[in-house]
Amino acid sequence: MASPLSAPLSPPVPEAVHRRRWVILTVLLLSLLVVVLDNSILNVAMKTIATPAPTGLGATQSQLEWAINAYTLVFAGLLFTAGLLGDRLGRKKVLLFGMLLFGVGSVLSAFSGSSGQLIVFRAVMGFGGAFVLPATLAIIMNVFEREEQPKAIGIWTGAVGLAIAIGPITGGLLLQHFWWGSVFLVNVPIVVAALIAMVFIVPDSRDPNPGRLDPVGVLLSIVGLTLLIYGIIKGGQLADFTAPQVWLTVLAGLVVLAGFVVHERRSDHPALDVGYFRDPRFSAAVGAIALVFFALMGVTFFMVFYTQSVRGYSALQSGELLLPLAAAQMIFAPRARLVVDRFGARAVCGAGMALVTATFLGFLLLGQDTPVWVLEVLFFLQGTGMAHVMTPATVSIMTALPREKAGSGSAVNNTFRQVGGALGIAILGSLLSATYRDRISGSLSTLPPGLRHTAGESIEATLGVAARLGPPGKALVQPANDAFLHAMHITAATSAGVTLAGMAVVLLFLPGKEATGRPSGDEVKAAAAEARQ
Repeated sequence: MASPLSAPLSPPVPEAVHRRRWVILTVLLLSLLVVVLDNSILNVAMKTIATPAPTGLGATQSQLEWAINAYTLVFAGLLFTAGLLGDRLGRKKVLLFGMLLFGVGSVLSAFSGSSGQLIVFRAVMGFGGAFVLPATLAIIMNVFEREEQPKAIGIWTGAVGLAIAIGPITGGLLLQHFWWGSVFLVNVPIVVAALIAMVFIVPDSRDPNPGRLDPVGVLLSIVGLTLLIYGIIKGGQLADFTAPQVWLTVLAGLVVLAGFVVHERRSDHPALDVGYFRDPRFSAAVGAIALVFFALMGVTFFMVFYTQSVRGYSALQSGELLLPLAAAQMIFAPRARLVVDRFGARAVCGAGMALVTATFLGFLLLGQDTPVWVLEVLFFLQGTGMAHVMTPATVSIMTALPREKAGSGSAVNNTFRQVGGALGIAILGSLLSATYRDRISGSLSTLPPGLRHTAGESIEATLGVAARLGPPGKALVQPANDAFLHAMHITAATSAGVTLAGMAVVLLFLPGKEATGRPSGDEVKAAAAEARQ
């Protein structure tokens, strides 16, 4: 496949769009913020939603997981299809539809009367979110010229860091003053503002030559991804990936996806040109993103319980502790392109992966009384490492495809991110749960069998049983903290192994610094300006 640097320049961006490109980016970031914001808020609110009515919904651990996973399942299953529809029907139309549906789902989730309703309405939000995320990145690729795309993508990536910071803090403030549903209702004014701005500011774009529809390919992608994600989620819930309902579902998903690849290779009008994966920039970057999100999502899942259950911080304080992670991404993601220009994507991504790996190993230093500044330093370094992985990897993926296929490229990027994250939560969550149960079981031997099983599910379950038992239950608190810390350390070490594998993928397959013969940014800019005249 020809490198985009050696290929002819893409058609120039119209001058009217080019002039307002930064305003367009600002509007697009609103839609990105609201999608990421919602998930980071929900992580903080899980403990409150688990509280019995009227404070919460009395959700069980399984129901809490499905409140998160229902969104992930629908979101990941439809991402690729949503990207294709954006390329074909128009990215602005798809973005408006997704934002509207996400807003409706947010209102319905806020007023859920049961855990079951919350799970269903979270799925509605996932449906809408699947049409939002690929469209934002695809529109960016179509309003910025080649030399400015890395900067725009860096800002797009840094905005995720901003949402990580705003989400938990906003969630903590809302939970202190309002009922749990406010964490979903807060999305509505952002959605309304974004919709109005999009109608008047964001231009539409599509693939001018989309070719014939590939309904078989689209159907195979939806079925395959849904089966795969469902099997992964179910394995995490059961903490047993050997159960027939788990491995058979995962296997069925992989078989369907293999059929999708075979079909796309043979089709003369494929939904996805699988030949793009022959480009090492594309495939290695996709693998790096999947692996880093595998590790990150698993660790994010247990960190909430470390800060709130073991350390005793409130939901608001727990959110504030994430500020260094977010600040580092906001600072370094938009500037990562400068380091890439000097040292190359392979060196920068490899160093970023190494730093993320080191921070996961640093979590082994965390105990019940570790000074909080240690956690803050680790978060800042982790955010720095992620910024130098996500920005160059995303740029590598998006610039490997023609601009008219930006929706498909964005969908592939986000699909692998979601699959990696779902795997991380399921597998690392299962590891955390199994290790915790094994460690705490000896301290629960005096409890009745039914209560013993309930208390062993998680640290929150153990502390809940301890509270109901009154003074005798205090003897369970310290063993619970010790068991959780042990399980957290095992999970963090495993995460480090995953990101280490990601570093190997990057160093082996991601191309090094571009050849000196590549056109300079000024030359590309001048050519684009001349073409617009």
